[in-house]
Amino acid sequence: MDIVRRLACGSTDRGGVGGSAALDLTIVIPASHEESNLDLLLPQILSVIADMQVVAEVLIVTPRGDGGGERAASRYGVRALPQIERGYGGALLEGFRAARGTYVLTMDADLSHPPELIRRLWQARRSADVLIASRYVAGGAATMPRFRLLLSRTLNRAFSRGLSLRVRDMSSGFRLYQARTLAGLQFEARDFDALQEILVLLLGAGWHVEEVPFHYQPRVHGTSNARILRFGLAYALTFGRLWRLRNSILSADYDDRAHDSIIPLQRYWQRERYRHVTELIAGHGPVLDVGCGSSRIIGALPAGSVGVDILLRKLRHARRFGKALACGSAMTLPISDASFGCVLCSQVIEHVPKESPILDELVRVLAPGGLLVLGTPDYDRWEWVLTEALYGWFAPGGYADEHISHYSRAELVRLFEGRGFSHVETRYILRGELILGFRKGWNRP
Repeated sequence: MDIVRRLACGSTDRGGVGGSAALDLTIVIPASHEESNLDLLLPQILSVIADMQVVAEVLIVTPRGDGGGERAASRYGVRALPQIERGYGGALLEGFRAARGTYVLTMDADLSHPPELIRRLWQARRSADVLIASRYVAGGAATMPRFRLLLSRTLNRAFSRGLSLRVRDMSSGFRLYQARTLAGLQFEARDFDALQEILVLLLGAGWHVEEVPFHYQPRVHGTSNARILRFGLAYALTFGRLWRLRNSILSADYDDRAHDSIIPLQRYWQRERYRHVTELIAGHGPVLDVGCGSSRIIGALPAGSVGVDILLRKLRHARRFGKALACGSAMTLPISDASFGCVLCSQVIEHVPKESPILDELVRVLAPGGLLVLGTPDYDRWEWVLTEALYGWFAPGGYADEHISHYSRAELVRLFEGRGFSHVETRYILRGELILGFRKGWNRP
């Protein structure tokens, strides 16, 4: 039976960032007054590329007026791009725009990033959407002055813990991206804090990130372009902006991370919802999870289950749970009639108008005799009104302001009994969130 009629939505273009893909790999190197280092670096890169037998391009992004970078690029037959916007972030932006490869690798010009690692990143390219050469995972190392090492570790620890990111080296610019992850990417930072912002945006879009250990070496010629006071302020401002984004519903892993949230109310709520839902669906066979989001409930679904969501970023993140996923709207589910003996729809119906066809779609895909598990706030209970206010205060940017339809237990029981269902279960979380169980009758559609 063709149960799932559509498994993906959105762009499937595998081309480069700046146009149609004619290349396997683009290497982007921001270089500000690095002619001496480029003379050492470029021959090594070209040798590695030739040995890898990939079709690649190298882009040297230099500030206007930096003739040295242009001369080095000309000597080795690679492209030099004049940088339009300021800073390291501006150089990355220019490189991303011009890249034509299916993969885009970024690295520094100062020989702190060993060209031989390009081969290892390329070999691991299918293991994640973004690979980061990391100094701070097992097997990684950094040869640098103690004070710089302390600053680097402190910065990475603050961003990693403060933004709930499982990345140890967020400030590493030695990365391999699938070009599709960069398509349409817009970031504000123009200093080295662009690295953190890009990473948060990509994780927020649901892309999978992994780290590969490497040994960071000090630069050969010249001095670093980093300035502690200036960039310290930029990092502080960027952290505040990224914290708000990271803890909003725009982040693909919002539901997943809420399970372990540092906010007690949010953590309790997610875990109670997980407990109630998994208890109710147990023993009913494969489940259709409508509006699955990125909740850990997906990982607890039995074999043969399918999660459906309209947000592709949520589905990208949910790949880690190892269940079948379909991209589609709950208004027109990409699922055949009467396909599942159990249908779950948790925290969805309050986000769409009451006159929408969502309830009829839930009825359509559920087999006769099957169980519907439906979760939504009960707006007849004062406990929910209070809880919603508290939730909005503790978790700004969360779901508190997204509810456009207000249901009650009595209303939902009436609506489903009118569709031939029997009401079999009522549960509450803090007497506010309502979780109902309905059994579909055999004689009505």
